[in-house]
Amino acid sequence: MRTMTAAVLTRHGEEDALEVRRDQPVPSPGEGEVLVRVRAAAMNNTDLWTRKGAYGVPGDPEARTGWRGPIDFPRIQGGDIAGIVEQTGPGVPAGLRGKRALVDPALYRDAGAHAPPVGLLGSEADGGFAEYVVTRAERVHDVTGSPLSDEQLASLPVAYGTAMGMLERAEIGTGETVLVTGASGGVGLALVQLAAARGAEVVAVTTAAKREAVLAAGATRAVSREDSPLTITDRLDAVADVVAGPLVEQFLPLLRDDGRWVIAGAVAGAVLPIDVRRLYLHNLRMIGSAMHTRAHFAKLVQEARAGSIRPLIAERFPLSEIHAAQRRFLEYRHIGKILLDPAG
Repeated sequence: MRTMTAAVLTRHGEEDALEVRRDQPVPSPGEGEVLVRVRAAAMNNTDLWTRKGAYGVPGDPEARTGWRGPIDFPRIQGGDIAGIVEQTGPGVPAGLRGKRALVDPALYRDAGAHAPPVGLLGSEADGGFAEYVVTRAERVHDVTGSPLSDEQLASLPVAYGTAMGMLERAEIGTGETVLVTGASGGVGLALVQLAAARGAEVVAVTTAAKREAVLAAGATRAVSREDSPLTITDRLDAVADVVAGPLVEQFLPLLRDDGRWVIAGAVAGAVLPIDVRRLYLHNLRMIGSAMHTRAHFAKLVQEARAGSIRPLIAERFPLSEIHAAQRRFLEYRHIGKILLDPAG
């Protein structure tokens, strides 16, 4: 039996709930599946929230669950995966073997191009914090010709996929002014880069220490979240929010009539009061955005193949040091992605 190194979540909890195992069986691809040798994997808030069981359920925000509810243990974490197709299962063209692969981490409700995600690799199914991962062939996108490094490719799926989904669902386009909260984080920086690439004017909320990096990523202006109160004079076409909390109540009046507020995170607070009169009197839209659809991810793959978006790499750790990597991640001082090397 072939074995591999993998980071295995045994329960919801603290660091000791995540075990580095060097005797994990290498999975075998079944009908319609492929085996990917993982070359690089990136970390996200999702990994930490899943470990802690911090997502809650409707009616009980304190319930300990995975991304979409209870998950089965043990579970190999990791939704950001770039690698090489090593083996194909029955029903999969053999020509896929040896191809450079970018893996879509979403598990979709149905086969439609716009079906919403109902699960995530690393939460509802085993992910890429391992030397190998088995996944459905349709999730594997050939990026053999991409100028991006394996680490840059691995930085894309969750953060940039989430950002692409937000921009597409809110229909943010050329010439519009969009406020991006948490602009130096994984999804926030992706929003800055992707929104600027489509011709939007980006106003970024970040820290003073990270302001220059956010401007270099494509923001037109940046305001420091340490300022109290935050002062923004722009009339906004849209807000792309990964923070929530008090900023929702503060910035909602800045949206123009028919403006859009798209939200995909709640690190500053998930339960808050808002004045709903601002919504209906000004025809505002509040849009929840959980990751991306197949159509959104296909657009991201186009960007990856062209190399038009260049993710920033903050730091690298061998997979064997995943606990140190998660501690570094939780310091929130980095700009860009923290990468794991499965071979290390």
